[in-house]
Amino acid sequence: MELGKKIKQLRYKAGLTQEQLAEKLNIGPQSVSKWENAVAMPDIGTLPLLAEIFGITIDDLFDITTEQRFNRIENRMDAEEELPQDVFWEYEEFLKGQLASEQYAKRATELIAYLYWHRMNAEAQKAARYAKEAIARAPGEKGCQWILCKTANHAVWDWNMGNHTKAINFYQALAEANPDTALPYMYLLDNLIADHRADEAERWLNRYCGLEKANPVMKQVYRASIALARFNEPAADKIIEGLLLEQPENDEVLFEAAQYYAGKCNYEKAIDCYERAFAADEKRPRFQDALMGIADIYEIMGDYVNAAKTYGRIIDLLENEWGLSEETDSSVTVAKKERDRLLAKA
Repeated sequence: MELGKKIKQLRYKAGLTQEQLAEKLNIGPQSVSKWENAVAMPDIGTLPLLAEIFGITIDDLFDITTEQRFNRIENRMDAEEELPQDVFWEYEEFLKGQLASEQYAKRATELIAYLYWHRMNAEAQKAARYAKEAIARAPGEKGCQWILCKTANHAVWDWNMGNHTKAINFYQALAEANPDTALPYMYLLDNLIADHRADEAERWLNRYCGLEKANPVMKQVYRASIALARFNEPAADKIIEGLLLEQPENDEVLFEAAQYYAGKCNYEKAIDCYERAFAADEKRPRFQDALMGIADIYEIMGDYVNAAKTYGRIIDLLENEWGLSEETDSSVTVAKKERDRLLAKA
């Protein structure tokens, strides 16, 4: 339905004359007549007030499909670091309304999870900022330390607070319920290895290796990680070095080797592998993960100039390979803030 016809329909439903609607909008009645007869269109600044008068959302003024609304919601969350409260409520109501639909339930579930994460992340950044300020004011007190641990993902000393048992239980149940699906095994292995539960990890790795869609590179990477979890560094090194000898131009092997060496604080090898992985990746657009790893390592090493330059490469990647901008995706804004922060430290 055209916008003019939609306005006319909503006006009738609200029991308003053209003159009454025009008065509420502080415009002449001839403007409303022109809209309804498709002679002119409302100014974009009028749309929020129109929606308010009719008790609907701006999207409801237009006949857009459910998929289009999904895309609008996702794109706005990608572009903005924080949503206004009324927009959050509007999206929440719409997405929850789609959960009962067999056709749209999966996408709606994914987006409502993203919606809550998006809000949580925005609030967590604020909490972390004020927690840091409180800790700086009283560095000898624990006070807000637990808030910083939770919101900024800082390590905690207490094993009972830092272990991954709940995640392990979830992914174990998921793998048992979906024995032919590879991904739950991988997430389960990640968490078992993080907790040094090497014997369990090895049993699950054997099951993973029997899957038709098991990643052949990750089979060996997980074997190396399990060896490290058993504190057998020579055995782990041998597996990774063997992979690099066998597949020296494989971008996946190079990336996983970089991850391995970074985890061991062998930073020169890690940067070399990250760079080679990024160069060997023939897919376009490429992901920024390898460059982010390089930037983090340079910062750890105190080389803020090269860290900032690497963020410059990330910005170039996002803008020129992904076609993103600060107006369309918040990741560009974040990357520029990181570059400026590092330049200030250089």
